[in-house]
Amino acid sequence: MAYDLADIKMYIEGCHMMRNGTLERLDDSDLQFSPGGDNLTLGELFKQVGELQHSYMQSLITLKQDWAYRNDEPGLASSLAQLQQWFGQMDEEMQSVVNGLDEGDLQKMVDRTNGSIRPIISQLDIYTQVMLIFFGKIVIYFRAMQKPLPPSIAEYIG
Repeated sequence: MAYDLADIKMYIEGCHMMRNGTLERLDDSDLQFSPGGDNLTLGELFKQVGELQHSYMQSLITLKQDWAYRNDEPGLASSLAQLQQWFGQMDEEMQSVVNGLDEGDLQKMVDRTNGSIRPIISQLDIYTQVMLIFFGKIVIYFRAMQKPLPPSIAEYIG
């Protein structure tokens, strides 16, 4: 399916709104939850998706994906306030970067450094897919915690 820049902007904003809706339903103690096994804590899961968001955002600027980025801010994965502040900053920066793109920029190529080179429009589409995968994980965590899902996730993801 072909997307235009307006569609992608809307999808990214929607993904960020859905992520923020999950954070609004949590407190710091919820971030320590893990469904067991080798699964991350919920806070670590949010940190991981934030690191991916940063990687995708920077790839739009540098045209090269850096998968190695890690946010080492102490306590980030256990503090709702820190996560919300970090996501707020990244969302503003990503919105600025995406709003600065024009239709001609969408065909610029991004080296994903894993043998794959994709145009920016595909990179943005892949980012929204990363977010949808994250929401699928969130559903599992919320159900295991017996917490109600945000309506947007309950309706669109399940």
